[in-house]
Amino acid sequence: MKHLIVGTAGHVDHGKTALIRYLTGTNTDRLKEEIKRGISIDIGFASLHFGDELTLGIVDVPGHERFLKNMLAGTGGIDFVMLVIAADEGIMPQTREHFEMLQCLGIRHGIVVLNKIDKVEAEWVQLVEEDVRAWLADTFLADAPVCKVSSITGAGMEELRDALHNQAMVIEERDSNAPFRLWIDRAFNLKGQGLIVTGSVLSGKLHAGDAVTIFPAGLAGKARELESHNQSVPVVGAGQRASVKLAGVPLADV
Repeated sequence: MKHLIVGTAGHVDHGKTALIRYLTGTNTDRLKEEIKRGISIDIGFASLHFGDELTLGIVDVPGHERFLKNMLAGTGGIDFVMLVIAADEGIMPQTREHFEMLQCLGIRHGIVVLNKIDKVEAEWVQLVEEDVRAWLADTFLADAPVCKVSSITGAGMEELRDALHNQAMVIEERDSNAPFRLWIDRAFNLKGQGLIVTGSVLSGKLHAGDAVTIFPAGLAGKARELESHNQSVPVVGAGQRASVKLAGVPLADV
């Protein structure tokens, strides 16, 4: 089974969360305030399975300018990006800012998704695609597939699923034999559970009970329990999303 992590990027209200919900059945907006306001505030997570061949961990990021810090936390450990642009608005400020951040992080693979094609005429979609292509020329997405979809009508969603699969299959899998490294994107105390950290496994494997070190402070801790996509597991490995219950480390020091 191949494991990779894909992250979303794009301006607020361009439909990133709706796309993930259509593809996976998971609503990555889990906070009460997100549901009330109808926008993503923090990063959210889902998984997309392709039989026994491939599992994609998905990190959905907020598109509002006030939450760029959260977006950065979520995309730090991804293998490739799904850059989402609404066909009725085109390239917007956080489209540009998110893409600049992806380039700074060294992301080198991805696909482009023109969402909300149900809101505009086909000729307008073509004009937006041409504009996007011109903007992405000489970048790592210059030759990326462009999927034209609607998360409302379902148009183009099978093609998007195929594009995600095809992109994932040509990306080199992360090294499961290297030392274990987890990019922490969230840390919190859970009542009755203790300290939980979540993140993307950059390399290696971690077993429940293993000793760990928190960098850059060099703090020693122990992995008490592990989860991946809300399922308790004995081990997590490179390319997977992981939740780790830590012992011996206070939240303030993570």
